[in-house]
Amino acid sequence: MLVLEDGEGSLRFLVHPELRAIVSDNDLSYIESLILDLRERAMLNPEDLCKQLSSLGVGPLVTYEAGSNIYDHPHILKLRSHFVKL
Repeated sequence: MLVLEDGEGSLRFLVHPELRAIVSDNDLSYIESLILDLRERAMLNPEDLCKQLSSLGVGPLVTYEAGSNIYDHPHILKLRSHFVKL
């Protein structure tokens, strides 16, 4: 999953198009409910959620990389072109 913040502070969630195929059956329902929760929280308080997501380290979701400009991370920029918006 990629979480991108735009210039106005809104968050966009992008996922791998084959999410259901790459996430284990044991984790899929948890991940899907977590994504719903994250999207709801993003509407209420995107700034705090962005900070929290920048340092995840427990459970099946772990922050791989965080930054303030996607163009500083060409490998993530490339991933973005393959992921789909939720």
